[in-house]
Amino acid sequence: MLKVKPMEKILQSSRILVLLTIVVCGAAACLLYLSSAVIVYNIIWETLSQLPDTADLGKRLAVKLLKVLDTLLIALTFQIIATGLYRLFLGDVDNLDKGLLKAMDIKNFHDLKITLMQVASVIMVILFLEQAVEVGATLETLYFGLAIAVVVLASVFAAKQMRHS
Repeated sequence: MLKVKPMEKILQSSRILVLLTIVVCGAAACLLYLSSAVIVYNIIWETLSQLPDTADLGKRLAVKLLKVLDTLLIALTFQIIATGLYRLFLGDVDNLDKGLLKAMDIKNFHDLKITLMQVASVIMVILFLEQAVEVGATLETLYFGLAIAVVVLASVFAAKQMRHS
């Protein structure tokens, strides 16, 4: 009789590892959503108690809100990963055409990767906007924008290649 090694048992029960990844991603999404709600509450409270009266203070408010949007998009990314992994690896195959995965047009692992690349591209554009508003039109901002443009173009090219394969 063949004796199954402990590592083989772990690999054979990889559904548990996928489930662990799903739980961690779900918990991360919940924490980020909760912290974003608290941050937005604090921004609203701070803004209402002292309305910005200069362009500089208005820019600072815009940067704060952009950072919250960035955090929310990262939370959404964790939620997409958790939902996608659950539906693709643990869930019922018939349920792939419902809910978040249908809205995101995710039918397989490649579609999940493409969606994550698109969300990452939006996050990078928001980071560039933060930089442009905070720092202004400097050479550093130009280089940062060019670097982001290269990464976004590469991800668009990769996504097109993935869709065709």
